Formats: sequence, structure tokens, C-alpha cells
Amino acid sequence: MFHLDEYVGLSIDHPASFRKYLLERFIRKAGIGRYHLLDGEKDPEETARNAGALIQAAPIDVAFVGIGENGHLAFNDPPADFETEEPYLIVQLDDACRRQQVGEGWFAGLADVPQRAISMSIRQILKASEILCIVPDARKAKAVQTCLEGAVSPMAPASILQTHPNATLFLDADSASLLKKQADGK
Repeated sequence: MFHLDEYVGLSIDHPASFRKYLLERFIRKAGIGRYHLLDGEKDPEETARNAGALIQAAPIDVAFVGIGENGHLAFNDPPADFETEEPYLIVQLDDACRRQQVGEGWFAGLADVPQRAISMSIRQILKASEILCIVPDARKAKAVQTCLEGAVSPMAPASILQTHPNATLFLDADSASLLKKQADGK
């Protein structure tokens, strides 16, 4: 299992640590024995390089992703780099992404949210044989609409999912509320 993204400089003990989240809610519960987590407390460039070397040697069967309020995919905020072949990037988080983290209750205020993260690149995500994208909540409805009904664009990073031959999106009624054509034809 490969980790999708992690904040630079955030302790594994912080409630917003994705390492902590994955270990507690997924890896240990599912009994996953082989996993590669991104350590945001170490040198980010070295961490990205090392994780990139490992993931390039492994076929990826399925990617589990979501769509951010600003249309981000992993921590690839707009405008996302659709061209790089690097598996992992050090990215600057935009204010919309950082505000989302505050709104979700992971941080007390915007100043507490790290400004950088290690993120799996768009091209690396697209290398997965299958992509499962889970997007709940009304606050993501506009991003869902833009990314699914708009043009594929770095300004709506998750729009790239339109190009993947085996991407499945799971939306709730709220996140799908602005779509013009519902999956059931309505």
C-alpha cells in the first residue's frame, strides 16, 4: 500500500496526520503488512524520491482518492501539474485547500495548517488499473460539478478522472446535487 499524501512538518501524533489516520483506521484494522507511508517530518524531497522509487517498481491495482472543495486530487491543487512523470511532488497548498482542512475540524485555524505537502502526482494516480473516488458532502458539490461536467483542466485537477478508463465515483445525494444529469438518467 502506498500513501497518497501527507503534510510537510506535521507530527504523526497530530490528529490531521494522514499517517496516523491510515495506521489507526485502515492498516491495522485490515491487517495490511506491507505499506509505504510518507513521513512528513523527514526531508520532504528525500521522502518523495524514496517513495517514488518504490512505487515505480510496483504495479498499482487500485487508487482510493477523493475530490477536494477546490477540485484537488490528492494535494494537487489548481493549477495542477498534469505533465510531470515524477511519482511524488512537494506541493504548495492553496488557501482554499487549507480552509477546507480547518472546516473539516482538523486544525483550529488557517495559520495552523501546513503550507506544503508531499503528494502523489496526477500522472502517478492515473497509472492505477482502477480508481475509486469517494466524495461525500454538499460542500463538495460545486467541485464535483466542475470536475465531472466541465472540461478536463489543471484548474479543476480531479477533472482528469474523466480520462481514466476505469474510474468509479461514489457520490452521496449532497455531493451530486448540482450535477445536471444524474447517473440514473434524471
